[in-house]
Amino acid sequence: MSEDTKETFEDLSYEQAREQLVAVASRLEAGGVSLEESLALWERGEALANRCEEWLEGARRRLDAARGEGTPAAGAGAEG
Repeated sequence: MSEDTKETFEDLSYEQAREQLVAVASRLEAGGVSLEESLALWERGEALANRCEEWLEGARRRLDAARGEGTPAAGAGAEG
């Protein structure tokens, strides 16, 4: 993935990233795409899954901080 693509993923909300991940998985499951396109879809899916994980980790940190179980940490998903 290029840095430009990574920046684009960083701008996605959790819901947007999840929706795009589902679309990528559906295309891969449907088949009928070239090996090169399959690899590109897989890489995109991995990046989207990582973005979703960042959002979930940020949400977990915020919940822990709200419960007094930790301190709020700056990072992915913490702003949203």
